[in-house]
Amino acid sequence: MDENNFPANISPTPPSLELKEGLDYYIEKGQWVFTEHFLLQRGDCCGSGCRHCPYGRRNVRKKRGV
Repeated sequence: MDENNFPANISPTPPSLELKEGLDYYIEKGQWVFTEHFLLQRGDCCGSGCRHCPYGRRNVRKKRGV
């Protein structure tokens, strides 16, 4: 079901998951950059090499041959 099919009084995104620009992310050169605030709420390193990772990028895999 896409978000256009939800009744007017029901949000497809729970309030706790709604992102706020400037608080949870900002856009730089067309790319979303998540803030430390958002990443702390996420709870663990996702392994994507996020610029503001508060977990030391511990789950980022090393590149092969480097």
